[in-house]
Amino acid sequence: MAEPRRVCVVGPGTRFLSGITYYTYSLIEALSEAGHQCSAVLIRNLVPARFYPGRARVGGALTQLSLPPNVPRVDGVDWYWGRSLVRAVAFLRRERPQVLVLQWWTGAVLHTYLVLAIVARLHGARVVVEFHEAQDVGEARLPFVGRYMDVLGRSLLRLSARQLVHSQFDLGLVKSRYGVSESVELVPHAGYDYLPSRPPLRPAAPDVVNLLYFGVIRPFKGTEDLVAALDLLGAAGYESQFWLTLVGETWEGWDLPNRLIAASPHRDRITFVNRYVTDAEAAGYFAGADVVVLPYHRSSSSGPLQIAMAAGLPVVATRVGGLIEATANYPGAVLVDPADPASLAEGIRLAAKLAGQRFEGVTTWSDTARSYTELFDAMLSDPMLSDAALP
Repeated sequence: MAEPRRVCVVGPGTRFLSGITYYTYSLIEALSEAGHQCSAVLIRNLVPARFYPGRARVGGALTQLSLPPNVPRVDGVDWYWGRSLVRAVAFLRRERPQVLVLQWWTGAVLHTYLVLAIVARLHGARVVVEFHEAQDVGEARLPFVGRYMDVLGRSLLRLSARQLVHSQFDLGLVKSRYGVSESVELVPHAGYDYLPSRPPLRPAAPDVVNLLYFGVIRPFKGTEDLVAALDLLGAAGYESQFWLTLVGETWEGWDLPNRLIAASPHRDRITFVNRYVTDAEAAGYFAGADVVVLPYHRSSSSGPLQIAMAAGLPVVATRVGGLIEATANYPGAVLVDPADPASLAEGIRLAAKLAGQRFEGVTTWSDTARSYTELFDAMLSDPMLSDAALP
């Protein structure tokens, strides 16, 4: 590294806990360990809680996640601003980061990000926008949200020096959606190793292959296909070989998986934990898993996939979006067709033969920090960016 950089990362805090919270904290820790002088502006109240799909657990004690003690932070900025935005602006003026890194995952933060980007630019910082997806699927269905994202999103990207994505799939989406081209760079998603060491939480018997689905349950997650695949395996005489453990919080009222489980002839071999679990519980469920199954219909990236690969577990995933690239160098992955229970059932049978093995091939956070460092050095040495005026 040529020299440490002053870097401020903006992303969600732990009140509205999500996968992007874990990414934000992991990135800050990785950059700090690489020698950069990091600070953080955290989004506290993401939206009014009554509008959030997981409203019942907002603010719950679900994680022990924390930032390194030497990282200055504002925790945090609220959707409705008030004094919280004033504190964040004053913090940026005081810290004067050379680079402001914005985590993009929902349109709910765009108005805040636009203000923070303007303040950072006025104080000479370069702005980086890191995409976790071009737009949330649920938000895309809401009236006028698409137009709002187009207008504010393009305004924000005009203020940024670089945009980052995790796959070629997202690279194409971001370029076509927001009209950016040469300034988009690819940094693969690193594997998650933040879970504490815990004894297995395993409802299956020791000699049975325990299939784990982990994550929120939404229409595009394909969880219903997994229940149907288990029924196919049972009908083919493989019932005694498998147990299905589903761990996740239902969003958008998507109760089809619940109804299929209740109607399944193999429901006594299905454990359904229908809530957002703590880090300790998540660690136990992954420790007790033989194969992780992610039957998504679409996906830019997947936190549960990165947890599974960091743990070296066999994975069954669908050939969609960024998952194809994410698993390309991971020998424990079996890819299947999306929205196809028969293909999923066959993939599960193949992955079951890998149970008990541990695999390598995941991107590390050291790799991510190295990519970011190269990006910082390139941006901060570019005179064209230094002289660029605000739009």
